[in-house]
Amino acid sequence: MKALIVVDAQYDFMPVSAEDYANEMGGALAVADGDEIIPVINDLLPKYDLVIFTKDWHHPAMYAFASQYPGKQPFDKYTNEQGEEDILWPDHCVENTRGANLHDDIQFEKCGKDFYIFKKGQMVHYHPYSGFSGTDLADFLREKNVTLVDIVGLATDYCVKDTALDAVKEGFETTIIWEGCKGIEKDLTNTIRDILDSGIRIR
Repeated sequence: MKALIVVDAQYDFMPVSAEDYANEMGGALAVADGDEIIPVINDLLPKYDLVIFTKDWHHPAMYAFASQYPGKQPFDKYTNEQGEEDILWPDHCVENTRGANLHDDIQFEKCGKDFYIFKKGQMVHYHPYSGFSGTDLADFLREKNVTLVDIVGLATDYCVKDTALDAVKEGFETTIIWEGCKGIEKDLTNTIRDILDSGIRIR
């Protein structure tokens, strides 16, 4: 069976107007043109027997937030609790905020059968990008007899890429649907190389 994984289609990753932002509609870590993936997602939903939505879902004191370090700014480098160099981010997708919600224009009623939501990044000391990290998504998909996954979402060069890389590691035949993704960086050459070198298809 084939499943669709929709990665982090949340308000904090969507561009918003100044009025929306003032009304706490999100956009804290907006991906340029990120909202353009919503019609693509809606077109895809009825084509799958199983749809997974991942969500960043962070504690307000998440260690990966620049706000937790006096003198640090968003996008500064730091060493995370796992001993790896990573990026400090603006506060985003804080649990139970509007910015953490999936976009209202997603037409969940179009899902052919079942859909499920998996939350990631719930531990304050661990900021994963992949929908498989710190969740039981891989086991869940195997229980549902899924062998192939198609992936869309935000952002191509972070959470989409890492989700796809982990999907392959877990033994799933994996395809990224390019028009259903948007990246943070303008130049995605390195991201595309990493994806293709790992045996992931792009279509």
